[in-house]
Amino acid sequence: MPNTIAYVVLLIWPFVSLALFRRLPLERALIWSIIGSYLILPPVAEFDLPLVPDFDKFSIPSLTAVFIIFVMLKQPFGLVPKTWIGKLLIFGFIFSAVPTVITNSEPAIFGDHAIPGLRLIDVLSALSNQVIVLLPFLLARQFLHTEKALRELLLVMVIAGIAYSLPALFEIRMSPQLNVWIYGFFQHSFAQMMRDGGFRPIVFLPHALWLSLFFMSASVAAAALSRGLAREDRVRFVLATGYLFAVLVLSKSLASFAYGLALVPLVLIADTKLVLRVSMGFALVAVIYPMLRNLEFIPLEWILDQAYAVDPKRGESLEYRFDNEIELLARAAEKTWFGWGGWGRNLLHDPSTGAIISVPDGRWIITFGTFGWLGYICEMALLALPIFLLNYSNRVERVGFVAATCALLLAITMVDMLLNDTLVPFTWMIAGAILGRVESLATGPDGSVRTLFPKGPAIGRAHPDSRRSVM
Repeated sequence: MPNTIAYVVLLIWPFVSLALFRRLPLERALIWSIIGSYLILPPVAEFDLPLVPDFDKFSIPSLTAVFIIFVMLKQPFGLVPKTWIGKLLIFGFIFSAVPTVITNSEPAIFGDHAIPGLRLIDVLSALSNQVIVLLPFLLARQFLHTEKALRELLLVMVIAGIAYSLPALFEIRMSPQLNVWIYGFFQHSFAQMMRDGGFRPIVFLPHALWLSLFFMSASVAAAALSRGLAREDRVRFVLATGYLFAVLVLSKSLASFAYGLALVPLVLIADTKLVLRVSMGFALVAVIYPMLRNLEFIPLEWILDQAYAVDPKRGESLEYRFDNEIELLARAAEKTWFGWGGWGRNLLHDPSTGAIISVPDGRWIITFGTFGWLGYICEMALLALPIFLLNYSNRVERVGFVAATCALLLAITMVDMLLNDTLVPFTWMIAGAILGRVESLATGPDGSVRTLFPKGPAIGRAHPDSRRSVM
């Protein structure tokens, strides 16, 4: 149970955000307000009000940023994407909640227990929740679309990663206790924080896996920023890369370690074209995996054999995930198109006690079970859209290596979402910033996006007329 400090910190965060926007340039303040809240505010703690989404460490910073930017700073309102496909996916993402609510008016029966059906009034809560989820994406698209802002985004990740490594190293040595000492509760299963005779840090995030993924992202960001600098600055970022990667290793997360082991060398030696193609490959895998999984085209037995060969405990963990996915897929198949909605209706419950007996780990299975194919396609396509558009830009040299690195981090997070529910406001912010960059590259003199896709992949190919659209 969160203590008073946890709720007080949530309440004062809007004032912290206001101080950031008063002291820092808008772009930097927006980045720090989203990343800082993600790292500092208490998990799980929330203000649960009727008929509206919960106010927690994810929603409060987003709503605060919108209020400060558009009400106090009076910035022009331009959140809606310029591309028709972006508008369509945002519309689908938000309003996919409507058919979900309408088609789930009946109770979900589990033996002697039942979960109430959704009411029409729940549409309001569902719609507002979808809008709040998208706010970091929409804000980043409007205000973080320049190369300077994207570089600032990577730099903040590096600084925050180095600062956050101090409490993480403390928990690696002394055990994860900071959330208990400060906010009065432990946010997950303590047993899952024990690994290989030591501890995995969690600090103030929902799980140790979330923290490992952040350290991986910070190490990749440091590696990317080391390129093209003077020798002294390059050495500084290379050292930061090595330090953050060492903290990643100590965090004892096999998946994030594997990501870092593959991506850090890639961003150190590859060109923009290759990084973009790798990012598109990762995004494609993330998008189509659930479809192949649902059709039973994924070789689960072979994957499990490889996992057991690496570490029997990791193999058992992966097998447990796969078993849960099979059960949850069968549950989701009963409402394929629009899902079961919230309140745990998409999960399995014990028919005698009503207790939840399934554990949905991957973001994809959670979205698929809750909002069905419609919600899943809109969510994943909206995340993948900036990556694919960036890959199809006519002028790769104008895309820039910084934007390519952001696309790579977004893509690998999408891959991780197959295993974990790691879709957070920070992820949406990266996606929105990339989409804004794509649109800015393709904006004509009249302010409109002239074309969405070129005729065929055009990465690395010079356009005969540099004044034409670069998309």
